[in-house]
Amino acid sequence: MKAIEYLLSPPIAFFFFLLIAYLLYALGNSMAPKLKKTPGKLSTYACGEDIPGVKVQFGFRLFYLFALFFTIMHVAALVIATVPTGKIVYLAIIYLAMIFLSIMALISRS
Repeated sequence: MKAIEYLLSPPIAFFFFLLIAYLLYALGNSMAPKLKKTPGKLSTYACGEDIPGVKVQFGFRLFYLFALFFTIMHVAALVIATVPTGKIVYLAIIYLAMIFLSIMALISRS
């Protein structure tokens, strides 16, 4: 392999662009104005009222429903987009009906 082919290999190119990104970050950091620490800067504020901090427990149940929905839809789109022509198209229509039923089950379950 020639030297240029080594430089264009994905791992070397990745680290090269990572170095460029870090240099741009350092340049922007050096040009940015230095900030002063002021009291209350990181405290919550809403229309002049102090809001006490509250711990919130985030649930992933809704996220998993959306993730499953998009996974099913993307796989269905991939399968339908690659169906060859001919009598097998009828199987694709049956497949779409099954996808529809699975999405309806997913929606009605929540």
